[in-house]
Amino acid sequence: MKAGFLGLGRMGAGMAARLLAVAPDLKVYNRSAQATQVLAEQGATVAREVADFADCDLVFTMVADDAAERDLTLGAGGLAETLPAGAIHVACSTIGVDCARALDAAHRQRGQSYLSMPVFGRPDAAAAGKLFLVAAGPAAVFDAIAPYRERLGQRSFLLGAQPEQANLVKLSGNYLIATVIESLGEAMALVEKGGIDRQAYLELLTSTLFDAPVYRNYGKLIADRQQRPAGFALPLAQKDLRLVLAAAEALAVPLPFSGPLRDRFLHLAAQGYGDLDWSALGVAAAEAAGLPHALDPRPGPGND
Repeated sequence: MKAGFLGLGRMGAGMAARLLAVAPDLKVYNRSAQATQVLAEQGATVAREVADFADCDLVFTMVADDAAERDLTLGAGGLAETLPAGAIHVACSTIGVDCARALDAAHRQRGQSYLSMPVFGRPDAAAAGKLFLVAAGPAAVFDAIAPYRERLGQRSFLLGAQPEQANLVKLSGNYLIATVIESLGEAMALVEKGGIDRQAYLELLTSTLFDAPVYRNYGKLIADRQQRPAGFALPLAQKDLRLVLAAAEALAVPLPFSGPLRDRFLHLAAQGYGDLDWSALGVAAAEAAGLPHALDPRPGPGND
């Protein structure tokens, strides 16, 4: 299949580079053209507008939010209008349930196929092909893109026939990660204020009861006070909390922990910490406990 990739942020750039091995004529697009330069040097073809994907059988999108995904797909000259009948759109973006339904409906109306396939993993995992891919949609489409999935991730999961089901799972996973970051930061602040070295405490936790990547990776970021550069910036995480709350309200599912998380996000936003990694949720617990030099509002190198 002739393939394309739209959205070359910190996640998308690494994913697109991985696909060059199975799609050497990969066509790429980004609203900021500067992001396409590295991929062009690796052999990718740079598209100047979405209409340039009219000859593609398969396109992937990886953008920041619902608005960007809707604009690329449903806007004038977007993918729904541009792609030929029979083409496949795989959306890897973390978007809301309603947005995924709208994309699916638009593609089906034009005889195209749509698969939601959001991912779990940070930019380093994207560049290494170590993502976990969470898909929902037609099983035949999932099978057809197997070579591409194998380049992007270490494991893929097909969790349902309705594309929006994958987005619900992704949002629930990010919600769970946020609760882990918050609770881990609170526990670490408690023992640190009681005189325990936070690095030693983390070693204890991750060597015994909590030997899992989410605790090891985010625990290290919290313990090291490493909030820049942001692998996943706070505003994006705050956006995901809003999306999971909308999904929960539609399904009448209470999420009691969401209130404190929402307040923590709002506090960080009000203090101007928008460029920090979302591990700052846990570091903010140390700040609230009066521990010195936790959050640093100064811009770090390489951050816009």
